[in-house]
Parts: sequence; C-alpha cells; structure tokens
Amino acid sequence: MSDNIRIGFGYDAHPLVSGRKLVLGGVEIPFSKGLEGWSDADVLTHAVMDALLGAAALGDIGRHFPPGEAEFKEVSSLFLLDKVVEKLEEGGYSVVNIDATVVAAQPHLREYIDEMRHNFSHVLGISEDKVSVKAGSNNGVGSIGTGEGIAAYAVALIEGKK
Repeated sequence: MSDNIRIGFGYDAHPLVSGRKLVLGGVEIPFSKGLEGWSDADVLTHAVMDALLGAAALGDIGRHFPPGEAEFKEVSSLFLLDKVVEKLEEGGYSVVNIDATVVAAQPHLREYIDEMRHNFSHVLGISEDKVSVKAGSNNGVGSIGTGEGIAAYAVALIEGKK
C-alpha cells in the first residue's frame, strides 16, 4: 500500500433547539428545531470536515474555523468544507472517498440522503459513487436516541500526490 494513502475519522454532535434551521449535509430539512452552534451547526458536514483534516494531520475544524469569530457566524458548513478542500490541495492531497453516518431520532432523513451525497460530491470534487451517507436513529438510546440532539460520524480516505 502506498504511504500516500491516509484515513481520517470525524465526529460531531449538537443539541436540538427551537428557533434554528436544521441543516444536514448542506440540505435544509423541514423540522420544528435546528441544531445549536456558531455556524449553521451542520453536524454531518462538520464530521466530514474533521475526518478530512484528521487524515491530513491538520487538526480539527475548531482550529481552522473557531467558534466566536464573526466571519463564521451562521456560515454555511459547505462553504467551510470547500475551505478544507483548499487546505488539502495546498498540502498535496485529494479526496478519494467519504463514508458518513448521521444519527437522529427525528426527523427521518431517507428522502434527503441523495441530495446530501450530491452536495458533498460537488464540493469535494469526487463522483457521487465515492460518497456514502447513511442515517440511523440510535433506537431510543441516550440523548441522541431520545431526540435531544443529532450526531454524525465520518471516515475519509485521502491520497497524496507525488
């Protein structure tokens, strides 16, 4: 195996609150609550970003886009993902594939998965068949399973250019 292949893992979770839009994978999803956070709080995109940054040993999203900085207030996480891709390219890396899972008791996400995959494919510059997005419910277990928040996990494979 080439030493230019790297794997990264990402995770994020935010509580659900009233008065915010729910955005996951860059898709605005009709729901009575949204995720609390400084940006749009898109936990799925944040997990993908952390997986990519981790694979390149570039730290985490808080290092690059600190909460509390005005320029990141309510910004689209897909915009931030594009900035992560730029950082990868500057380091000589390209994205090979992404596998991500969003965990939410509500709302049901099945009908939005294809659009999420499309959004990631577009921003990452890879084909949709290299982007996997899945959804789970946590089956009533813990705060995520009881609907208090939403979490996401992601694994990214990147490759260095020689």
